[in-house]
Amino acid sequence: MLALFPEGFEEAERGEEFELSAYTDAGGEARMSAVFGAVAADEVPLDWEERWKHFHRPVRAGSLWIVPPWDEKSRGDSITIDPGRAFGTGSHPTTRLCLELVSELEPTSLLDVGCGSGVLVIAAAKLGFTPAIGVDSDRHAIAAAEANAAANGFELDFRPADARFDPLPATEVAVANISEALVAAVGPRLDCRVLVTSGYFEPHVPHVPGFRTIGRRKLDGWAADLHARE
Repeated sequence: MLALFPEGFEEAERGEEFELSAYTDAGGEARMSAVFGAVAADEVPLDWEERWKHFHRPVRAGSLWIVPPWDEKSRGDSITIDPGRAFGTGSHPTTRLCLELVSELEPTSLLDVGCGSGVLVIAAAKLGFTPAIGVDSDRHAIAAAEANAAANGFELDFRPADARFDPLPATEVAVANISEALVAAVGPRLDCRVLVTSGYFEPHVPHVPGFRTIGRRKLDGWAADLHARE
């Protein structure tokens, strides 16, 4: 689905199954059908571009609330995130798990690999991490992250980069909420003392050369791991 619809799609749990949906046209429907076989298509209302906001609700992760800009309720310590065309509303279990682990670390320098809309970088800055740096290969993600940082009163360092090949800055802490395969590929390239990884289901345990796993968190079938440099 990410390859077919990099601009985003919806995931909903239906009993023991997951329903994956994308707002697209006939061409997108054909591509989806070619990959998955039979698909169901429905006409959507004219306000479909606003309907996704109903899926973006305030969530608590660690010591912070992550709220959308259209939520006007007063809360405790919070950051405001509008994902735009980037991945990352803060509600996904892997994001929440990563933020829980990060919030328990001593604030220092931090790099987020695959920063998406900037949730983890902005949250880290809110927690006192500096510098807080984000890299992503998607230009829409960088634009969304910069806008979200500004909306929260931060001027942070977001860089377009492919973490598999491009140079990466050295930091004390790195976060890689991507996938098990990418964690294994990118992990050895990171110059950090502590590494937080996620983006995979609970049964998966990534092997990251040069690091040993010292902690694990689980939520809704997903997992995040805390690693220390060997």
